[in-house]
Amino acid sequence: MKLIKIMLSMIAGTVLLSFQVKAQDNNMMPDLKSWPEASQMAAKEMMDKYGKPNETTPHMLVWYNNGPWKKTTIYDVETKHLFPGDHTDVMEQVIDYKVPANKFSALAEYDGSVSVHRTDGEISAKCDFEEANFLALNLANDIITGKKTVKAARDFYTNAIKEFVLEKKTSSYMKSFQFTVPKGGTGFVDKNAVSKELLEKIMKAKMKMKMEMKEKM
Repeated sequence: MKLIKIMLSMIAGTVLLSFQVKAQDNNMMPDLKSWPEASQMAAKEMMDKYGKPNETTPHMLVWYNNGPWKKTTIYDVETKHLFPGDHTDVMEQVIDYKVPANKFSALAEYDGSVSVHRTDGEISAKCDFEEANFLALNLANDIITGKKTVKAARDFYTNAIKEFVLEKKTSSYMKSFQFTVPKGGTGFVDKNAVSKELLEKIMKAKMKMKMEMKEKM
């Protein structure tokens, strides 16, 4: 079993390296002039603050470990969002965070642009500017820790955005994280649902599939 895991790791490493080389060859800035205005503005904000993205595709700009964020992605496709007011989501920002399973529903009710990736141990917010993502995740933390109800969080969010846009007031919730952001160790690996014998058969079959994929590359 240990030998199988080692072989799978070696194969996966070879495949990943191949993809990384290809990505580096194509890591050229796309023409942002054809992107939506919200995406262009988010891209300018991030490049002014954090420098050029670490990765690019014709449809995305990606930064890793930029400031307090684990990952920042700006898309050339807008997602319409009406809360707290009509706007489009174009920039997703990720941090490590272990969200209890019994809090998923509350977060979904609070803001559909807050996403939880339980296996990876991550939570993300997607809006059109960084301050809004800080706000969204600070309030998500308040809901998770019991400091605010969903309604209280939505009311706070709405008021903070109103003051930011109309009165040029920036809440502390929009400037930085108001909690300690974990650095790893937040993933949820779950548990096997099959016997050891069946698991070994599955692992062997997957190794064969990866070998076949490698031969076709």
